Amino acid sequence: MALPTLLNSRSPLADSATQRSTLAALPLRRTFEEAIDAAGHAPLRTNEISVLQLNVGKRCNQACRHCHVDAGPDRTEVMRDDVIEAALRFLETSEIPTIDITGGAPELHPRFPEIVIRARAAGRHVMDRCNLTITRLPNYADLPEFLAENQVEVVASLPSFAARQTDAQRGAGVFDDSIAALRRFNALGYGVDGSGRTLNLVTNPVGAFLPGPQHALEADWKRELFRRYGIVFNRLYTITNMPISRYLEFLIASGNLQAYMDRLVTAFNPAAVEGLMCRYTLSVGWDGRLYDCDFNQMIDLTTSVDAPQTIFDADVNALTGRRIVIGPHCFGCTAGSGSSCGGVTVA
Repeated sequence: MALPTLLNSRSPLADSATQRSTLAALPLRRTFEEAIDAAGHAPLRTNEISVLQLNVGKRCNQACRHCHVDAGPDRTEVMRDDVIEAALRFLETSEIPTIDITGGAPELHPRFPEIVIRARAAGRHVMDRCNLTITRLPNYADLPEFLAENQVEVVASLPSFAARQTDAQRGAGVFDDSIAALRRFNALGYGVDGSGRTLNLVTNPVGAFLPGPQHALEADWKRELFRRYGIVFNRLYTITNMPISRYLEFLIASGNLQAYMDRLVTAFNPAAVEGLMCRYTLSVGWDGRLYDCDFNQMIDLTTSVDAPQTIFDADVNALTGRRIVIGPHCFGCTAGSGSSCGGVTVA
């Protein structure tokens, strides 16, 4: 099932209040709170923060048809200097081991190299959520070497190991550029056993269905990418499409919204709750506001009222054990084997 053609990178459903009300109006078998209560997890709370995720803006060199960030070349939201300084101070004065840099295309932020270097100097593990094609732009041609030099883990998004499916979701020629980028990363040791340079791939379904089994898909991807293109990588992460932003627009336009939400609710897996990324992640928006996860950020669900609301007020102790803000979209992370920025949450 092909996604509809985007006329521009701004979704008609970009308004977060409209998205929330659209989902809230759906007649579902039960609410997410009822589901986690029956599973013995209500109220849902965080554990110790192990990942600080920075969304440094919505600018991107692509305008993918499934993008939950609603990112694109015409977006102007970029993380300010004072927010970056506050986030780095928070990281440097805490014991949070990992910083996860995302966007848009995070590399488009002019201070991306500085964020990486300072985080590495503080002894933190750095993850870059890379769309691969950014490395094909002349001004970012040396990006793979920079990431390798600073031992950055590359988490690269790629819809499919086949050109047709990838280009249908991302645009003509994206697949070929992605393959060229992966070959460059491989040449630097990324994805090669024993190199210490990690290259993980992320994929999500094109249509209104759940991802297949991650372990089986990983085996298929490793076989086909190596057989067809000589490419190797470490792990494949499968992510369930969240019913927000452009994907929500697609579900409405294709008449699949109710059926898709019913599918997520029916597939609720209590075992997926323990590994939810919101339980160990603190997400920082481009404007400095705090969120329990990147998905909450996109529909403007900030941290609970009794917790710090901005990075300027952030305190690890006050943020640990906070109540997590939830909604119908959360069923996307607990369906089947679960879903997170690191793939499935149930082995």
